[in-house]
Order: sequence, then structure tokens, then C-alpha cells
Amino acid sequence: MFIKSCNLKYLNFIFVILRSKIKYMFSKKANDIFNDAIKTYKNNKEVAQKCNNPFDKNVSLIDFLLFEKCWIDAIQWAFEDIIRDPYINAEDALVLKRKIDASNQVRTDTVEYIDHYFLDKYKDISVSKSAKINSESPAWAIDRLSILALKIYHMHLETAREDASDAHKANCSKKLNILLDQRTDLSTAIDDLLEDITLGKKYMKVYKQMKMYNDAELNPVLRASK
Repeated sequence: MFIKSCNLKYLNFIFVILRSKIKYMFSKKANDIFNDAIKTYKNNKEVAQKCNNPFDKNVSLIDFLLFEKCWIDAIQWAFEDIIRDPYINAEDALVLKRKIDASNQVRTDTVEYIDHYFLDKYKDISVSKSAKINSESPAWAIDRLSILALKIYHMHLETAREDASDAHKANCSKKLNILLDQRTDLSTAIDDLLEDITLGKKYMKVYKQMKMYNDAELNPVLRASK
């Protein structure tokens, strides 16, 4: 009886260790893919460059979508920097604003594709009667993680900028540490959410963004111009 009890405790211990390793696999993979996407994008000076996605969507759809998502964010980050130039030509600014609007729509569509991936992945999960819905879907949390990766990348550059003052570098180093803490917390929250969905403790319910200003029938200005 004692031996059986010890064996049971050992098996429970092994289960906890394995679940812990599995639990943190997704956020690590996502962060690695985001970092790779940013590095790949930054290797080329062109702003609106075609996505050089190393993943085959027919082999690993989620990896493909994560890389695509961060690539879109990297381009939009560059657009947002450029449009804030106080001396930008008004016509150029308008063209760029249109590009930002289009990029935002593609970003939203990609986030929704990621959520549909998870909906399909967890469609056969038996949901507990006491299961609760999360205020944010997995993909929108992942959206924040992708943008956070860009914040960390650019803040790190500021800590090592040769033409910056020591005070500027020190201030950016403090901000960088906060961003790194935020990434740890957000990564944990995403992993916890996915684990809860896997165990049936939470369930997904995705609402499409239903952006109205791009729709010619819903935006009164676009409707009037038809």
C-alpha cells in the first residue's frame, strides 16, 4: 500500500512537471518567432517590404500566422514613425495615412485568423459547467505580445544609442526593464489562458471587430460618395 502511494505521488509529480513545461511552450515559441520576424525585417532598409515568411502555412499554420502578424506590426511601426515627421509633405502624409488604415485592417484580419485557429484547435474540448469566458481572446492577447516585442526591440536600441546622453540611456534602460517584466507577465497570462481552455475551465467566444469606417455601406461618408 505504501509503495502504491509513493508511486502515485511520483506520477503526480511527473505530471505537474510535464504540464509546466507544456504550459510555457506557446509563449516561448511566439516570442521567438516575433524576435525572428523583427530581425528579418530589420535586415532590409525598405519599409513596406514583402513578408519573407520562413514557415509553410500548410505545415504549421500558427507559426506562419505569428510571423505574419509581427511582420505587419513592424511595417506599421515604421509607418507610424514616418507620419510623425513635422515636416512631412501633406500629400505624402495622406498617402501614408491610407497605408496605415489598410495595414490596420490586415492586422485585424490576421488576429481573427489566429483566433479561428484556436477555435478549431479547441473545438472538441469538453467545457466545464462552471467555465468562464475571458475578457480577451487568445489572439488579441497575442497581438499585444507582438507589439510588445517591437517596443522591447526599439527600447533596447535606445539604451545603446551612441549619440544619446547617459541620462537618456539610463532612462530607457529603466523602461526596458519594465517592458521585459510586462512581457513575462503577458506571456504567463497567455499560457494560463490556453491551459484553462485546454482543461475546459474557460471557453472561447470570438467577436469580430466589425470595423465600420472601412465599409462603404456603414460609413456615411463613403456611402455618400458612391
